[in-house]
Amino acid sequence: MNVAVCVKQIPDTADPAALDPQDHTLIRDGKLVMDDSDSYGVEMGLQLVEAAGSGGVSLVSMAPNGETGGLRNALAVGAASATLVSDPVLAGSDALGTAKVLAAAIRRLSPDLVLAGTDSTDGYTGTTPVQVAELLGWPSISFARHVEISDGVLRVERQTEAGYDEITCPLPAVVTLTAGVVEPRYPSFKGIMAAKSKPVEQLTVADLGLDPSQVGAVGARQQVISVEAAEARNRGEIVVDEGEAHQRVISFLEQLKIL
Repeated sequence: MNVAVCVKQIPDTADPAALDPQDHTLIRDGKLVMDDSDSYGVEMGLQLVEAAGSGGVSLVSMAPNGETGGLRNALAVGAASATLVSDPVLAGSDALGTAKVLAAAIRRLSPDLVLAGTDSTDGYTGTTPVQVAELLGWPSISFARHVEISDGVLRVERQTEAGYDEITCPLPAVVTLTAGVVEPRYPSFKGIMAAKSKPVEQLTVADLGLDPSQVGAVGARQQVISVEAAEARNRGEIVVDEGEAHQRVISFLEQLKIL
């Protein structure tokens, strides 16, 4: 069982985020860390490989400046290798551009399964993994709360508002995981030291055979025009019930034209 896990490296959420004044995109020049949502994919991948008794977990990431800080943590807990796509022409990529890069990198690995978080902390589009599946021509299952593989068949419990759906599909496939689907393990000192020698292949857009005009800011189909601070929320009105509070509630609902 060979599992590829999409890992997004993001600026440390403990530090204040900064935006580029020119294009309003997030500045990623500093140290990057693994997005918390992707830690569930790494752990699920490791558990599936352990259950299968053979194979390994490979990480796939796209980040600037050859940054591998976020990948090393995943390697320290048991991932076997990583593929990093880092190229200046990728700056400003939108979700689809990112999906094209990840899909091309994943295609080189030929995994049995691809795992990813539902969305990233710094983007929240929630569309990239589904686009990756479409580009690969593979089935896509989102919001998985339980994943298992038996006899070459993928079985997933997909979280819904009313409970969950039981879904089966053939491999290979792309699955996005909900937070809390598993409990991520912590890296040991031995694992941290071993991670330093695990292979991290660094690729460029040319290595993937992609057209530079289809990725990065040039190929992006969306653009951030401006960014403004969210308006401060006004303090709500506190009503002390002295027997007539319901009238205040009715009056308020009438103002909103709900009644």
